[in-house]
Amino acid sequence: MKLVLATGNKGKLREFKQMCHDEVIPFSDLLGEFDIIENGDTFAENALIKARTIYEKLGDDYLVIADDSGISLPVLGGAPGIYSARYAGENATDKDNLYKLIEAVKERALKTTPAYYTAAIAIVSKYGEYVVHGWMYGDVIDEARGDKGFGYDPMFIPAGFDKTLGELDDEVKKKISHRSKALKLAQPIINMLRTK
Repeated sequence: MKLVLATGNKGKLREFKQMCHDEVIPFSDLLGEFDIIENGDTFAENALIKARTIYEKLGDDYLVIADDSGISLPVLGGAPGIYSARYAGENATDKDNLYKLIEAVKERALKTTPAYYTAAIAIVSKYGEYVVHGWMYGDVIDEARGDKGFGYDPMFIPAGFDKTLGELDDEVKKKISHRSKALKLAQPIINMLRTK
């Protein structure tokens, strides 16, 4: 069964390819580029919407994985949360979103505040649907530091570290990230489904 990733996000695709020892095909290689409307209320619902959409178009020979993830700040009532990718508007870039969140932190006269990343990974195949979660806790700061990673990484300092994800090496991020934690839980499910 071919493993297909239901994302158009190049940063996520790169991370999945690094973390998955299997060959992962982006859905756009098979179906072309198109947008999937993510109108769920949770990360899990949005991940399932993406995975189901691609699975329905490809059929039973494929195992589709999709991720929905984002950053949440308790001081902002959990925002941006599921709206992380479009926090600064529908066609916002990663930089637009990052700087809007930095401004939101500055507006509260904070230099740093607790935050956490959530990743929900959905797996859809002819054998059923599964969802796993991973989290990474830490703090956000009121500036961008470093140019590694993507999204909000330059302002997020993981618990136990003094550098942002934008400053930390990919190897370190791979060990501690919300996505890698979720992927560790997803891997046995993927392996089981592929050997059925």
